[in-house]
Order: sequence, then structure tokens, then C-alpha cells
Amino acid sequence: MALYADENFPLRVVEELRRLGHDVLTAFEDGRANQSITDSDLLARATEINRALLTLNRTDFKRLHRQMPDHAGIIIAPKTVIASDKRNALLRLLQPRAN
Repeated sequence: MALYADENFPLRVVEELRRLGHDVLTAFEDGRANQSITDSDLLARATEINRALLTLNRTDFKRLHRQMPDHAGIIIAPKTVIASDKRNALLRLLQPRAN
């Protein structure tokens, strides 16, 4: 699964995901950081390049999922999971779940 990390997603987690073999592109690497790009535009970009979006922003992206259901995926990482044991937390994060 190809992933797209928004600009607030922790870089240390991106690096760990890459170490585990995941294909992760960050908004910064894609030239979309520090530009006040809206969440909907960020989700549209991730969809355009067929990547699931990685974010900590639960409220806004749950709303966007309802408004824009045709996307490549949204993975919302709870901050408490990110702060816990990295490897196990990342494996849980990438497990498919129902809405």
C-alpha cells in the first residue's frame, strides 16, 4: 500500500514505516507543506496519486471521508498509539478496519 503522510504526521513514524518496507511520501516531499493547503485538497492529492493518507487529524478527516468517500484510503493514527511501542503500534495502525 502506498501512503501519503500529511505535514503534521510525525517524521519518526514515517521513517519507521519506511524501515519496515512501506512506500511513504510526505506532503513536504511532494511540495505541499507550509502552504496552507486545505485538508480536502490534501486528500484529493493523495487520491490523485493513489496513496492512502496518513494523519493524526481524526475530526477533519472523518468528516472528509463522509463528504469524499472515493479516495485511496485514510489512516488516522491516534496520538496515543503513535506515542506507544513503535513497531507494534505501526502494525496495528496498518491493519484494515471498518469505518
